[in-house]
Amino acid sequence: MSDQKKYDASNIQILEGLDPVRKRPGMYIGTTGSDGLHHLVWEIVDNSIDEALGGYADEITLEILKGEVIRVTDNGRGIPVDIHPHTQKPAVETILTTLHAGGKFDGESYKVSGGLHGVGASVVNALSEWFTVNVHRNNKNYFQKYARGVTQTELEERGSSEHTGTIIEFKFDPTIFIETQVYDYERLRHRIQQLAFLNRGIKISIKDLRGEETHEATYHYEGGLIEYAEFLNGNKQKINKQLFYVEKLVDDINVEITIQYNDSYNANIYSFANNIPTREGGMHEDGFKMALTRVLNNYAKVNKITKDEEGFIGEDTREGLISIISIKHPDPQFEGQTKTKLGNTEVRQIVSQVVGESLDRFLLENPGDAKLIIEKLVLAKRSRIAARKAREATRKTPLDSLGFASKLADCRTKNAEIAELYIVEGDSAGGSAKQGRESEYQAILPLRGKVLNVEKARQDKILGNQEILSLFQAIGAGIGDELDVTKARYHKIVIMTDADVDGAHIRTLLLTFFYRHLRPLVELGYIYFAQPPLYKISSGKRFEYVYTDEELPAVIESFGERYQMQRYKGLGEMNPEQLWDTTMNPETRTLLRVSLKDAMDADQVFSMLMGEEVEPRKDFIQENAEYANDIDI
Repeated sequence: MSDQKKYDASNIQILEGLDPVRKRPGMYIGTTGSDGLHHLVWEIVDNSIDEALGGYADEITLEILKGEVIRVTDNGRGIPVDIHPHTQKPAVETILTTLHAGGKFDGESYKVSGGLHGVGASVVNALSEWFTVNVHRNNKNYFQKYARGVTQTELEERGSSEHTGTIIEFKFDPTIFIETQVYDYERLRHRIQQLAFLNRGIKISIKDLRGEETHEATYHYEGGLIEYAEFLNGNKQKINKQLFYVEKLVDDINVEITIQYNDSYNANIYSFANNIPTREGGMHEDGFKMALTRVLNNYAKVNKITKDEEGFIGEDTREGLISIISIKHPDPQFEGQTKTKLGNTEVRQIVSQVVGESLDRFLLENPGDAKLIIEKLVLAKRSRIAARKAREATRKTPLDSLGFASKLADCRTKNAEIAELYIVEGDSAGGSAKQGRESEYQAILPLRGKVLNVEKARQDKILGNQEILSLFQAIGAGIGDELDVTKARYHKIVIMTDADVDGAHIRTLLLTFFYRHLRPLVELGYIYFAQPPLYKISSGKRFEYVYTDEELPAVIESFGERYQMQRYKGLGEMNPEQLWDTTMNPETRTLLRVSLKDAMDADQVFSMLMGEEVEPRKDFIQENAEYANDIDI
């Protein structure tokens, strides 16, 4: 073993200052893609929010400047500028250039805080091409500049100041963030509004100054979560007219919760810990769900509302529920660096106790609403039992008898990573697709007529629908509680419909189905839209396909005066070769990947587009018609 590569102390690398952040940025912000880029913004905004939560600020402004520069301004106390006893540098410089340095560790400066446990601002500094801080404090204005986490100038006084606060500007490092280098205004605006809801009384503004036209919005909610719940319910028909709301401080942990039932069949629980969205839930959600099921079962039993012996399970008590859970904890423990799940075990019992006591009182004080809620739960339970029987029958019934095997033209490969499932509108187009496909990896499932609108149907009705059953069977990932995305037989599921109003309607119905019942497939990016052409322009042996009306004039002009134009009214008009060339050939097709940036926004849009209310849907279509052009993803 004498030829072994030398390995001694000289091989051990010590990363100084913020070098670890630049070396492994994903460890600190999760990803260097779009999520990581926007995460930089929230680390700075969260610091201002923490200042406001402490009662030291009430106004925060986020600005997106030209060149994708971010500026965050607050009217808080201003970051301390006196010399730190350990580093012998100004406190502001210590905070911005040292990991785990900040005012959130002594337990006194901030009662609660978000941020990355004290690494937030310094991480943003490390991952920025340049970073400046402007502190208004002690009747003076202080300024300092950094580049990629390294101090560039001494802290300098820049005159006097009549107010207090902090202004931070930074430009992300383009050598780190290669994938995405543009901030999404709508994404930032949504989060700013969310923060205003979660922190009542704080005025938060956002301004986009990048273009010729300024986009801006200001949010200020004195009602906090109560206004948030009303906003999320939107146009849904409410079951309990009186909104349930509780706020209570237990062992220095502030618990704030709303409950509103509506006539939909979907459960929507939005949980937050110190303003951080906990998308994977955690102990606060667990405690809430335990108490909700316990209290509603007890109320139904005591008041003899339910006749049979079988009680409600959690699934029943969450049907049609919109609930917001927000806790403020002095020492939150998150599972995972990017904080998607709360791990503090004591929170489960505290939330369960708060909800248990207050919801019990709410039901007693509002017997009319309580009766309506229990009646909805009874229907949900009956639907669940019927759906269970339908699932059992489906498992016992041979696929041939469901008509499934004859409809699906499967591909030969068993490798889900390369397998593609085309969901095609109509038997005619399905026939062309089957003939024109590459059968090694492309499967075809034709659907007849309109798909069931799952937004208006309970699970038992959904599982009784032949077309929906065919989808579940073909994809193979399971249903409901049995859903396992690792069993999905295709990692590319392409919705291929006609390029007309009916086709768009079917596409929306299918996307609603995937969003409500196979959402993990959407989140993983498995769902796509095919983009068939609208026209074929030809002259002699030359021809060209046109996919939008906007492209048409230029293509026609390129052909001169003599040409023939074919307008495709549907996929069924194309022969197998044309369908392959335009829509299925990986070399020439355009597929639009469906992304799910925010489940909350998506839920509201789906409920509005596919729900009962006509006016909101009409208004939405009119307002967003100009944004309806497809984007090649």
